[in-house]
Amino acid sequence: MTINQIQDEIIEEFCDIEDWMDRYAYIIDLGNALPAIDEQYKTPSHIIEGCQSRVWLNAEMNDGKVVYTADSDAIIVKGIISLLIKVLSGQSPDDIINADLYFVEKIGLAEHLSPTRSNGLVAMVKQIKMYALAFKAKGSI
Repeated sequence: MTINQIQDEIIEEFCDIEDWMDRYAYIIDLGNALPAIDEQYKTPSHIIEGCQSRVWLNAEMNDGKVVYTADSDAIIVKGIISLLIKVLSGQSPDDIINADLYFVEKIGLAEHLSPTRSNGLVAMVKQIKMYALAFKAKGSI
């Protein structure tokens, strides 16, 4: 599936949930379903700077695709990173770098986050794209 197809799927899932408390509950459920990151990656070097909560992110290349794993010590943040991973993991570095993550606006997430969580979301997206950029650079050497 393409990044946009996955985003459209997420938008459709959220359209069925009108109440924001229910949307938060769904985001928390997504976080709880996130596969556990290997403990070896729960180190300071894997923490995303700019997040109020601790968020660990790891990326690996697998057959030309970037595969992300992550965890957070905050349940809402873990749900948000799980959404980003759902959209971007398993995609090519170029597709990740060039992705327009319109689903964040379309589901109303951006307007329902506190300023610190919004900054954290920006930091998560930036780090995800930085990994993709690094893998692209390695591949072109």
